[in-house]
Amino acid sequence: MPELPEVETTVRGLEKVLLGCRIESVKLRRADLRRSFPNDLGQRLTGSQVTGLGRRGKYGLIHTDRGDTLVFHLGMSGKWRVDPVELGPHDHLLITSGDGRRVALNDPRRFGSVDLVETGKLDQWGPLAAMGPEPTDLDAEVLRKALRGRSAPIKTLLLDQRIAAGLGNIYVCEALHRARIHPKRAAGRVSESALGRLVPAIREVIEEAIAAGGSTLRDYARPDGELGYFSKRFAVYDREGQGCVCGAPVRRIVQGGRSTFYCARCQH
Repeated sequence: MPELPEVETTVRGLEKVLLGCRIESVKLRRADLRRSFPNDLGQRLTGSQVTGLGRRGKYGLIHTDRGDTLVFHLGMSGKWRVDPVELGPHDHLLITSGDGRRVALNDPRRFGSVDLVETGKLDQWGPLAAMGPEPTDLDAEVLRKALRGRSAPIKTLLLDQRIAAGLGNIYVCEALHRARIHPKRAAGRVSESALGRLVPAIREVIEEAIAAGGSTLRDYARPDGELGYFSKRFAVYDREGQGCVCGAPVRRIVQGGRSTFYCARCQH
């Protein structure tokens, strides 16, 4: 599933193609993804100019000069394809710019979504309004207050978008390993010194993953078709039974229906 670094990489790739362009046409090749496309999507976007692109959590944002923002979520298998030679059965939304460039939203499993929101009301739009700070904006005091008195495992709570927007399973596993925190430890019992390690570990793992173009898992690829290479740096994720840097085998448990990978020797 594309996580924050993959979405950030996607937005940066789209920016090279769409920023400043006039949208010539919008073609919907089916009625819905996880939910229906907005009825007036084509009408509101056609003829508008793309004034900026951004990201909030795992949502990508395409701003236009009409005061509308296209908000997309890549779901489990979504990706944007730039200038596809041919359209495939899973290219469900096609945007063509005035200079002939094309970007297609491809989503085989159709768990993604596309919304159109007034730019001035983005902060009040349901999914975004409930989000916590971006992982790179976290500080130890903010995280300490959010976790105070909580008995749920630290791994589970770090996936709560109200605590940190955009953190996903892969990068939480990696950050907890770097911070030497056991994923089953009660969040409210994580020590101050451990939280002091965790905050920079989260920031570092996210920044390194973005620099590497994200991780290549299942269907994810950057808009230009290149693969992300951060997966080659995984210390624990998806490495069950393999050796940690300390030599102990990486273990796997299930928390909240998600696989958690950790080292029992390094993380306690």
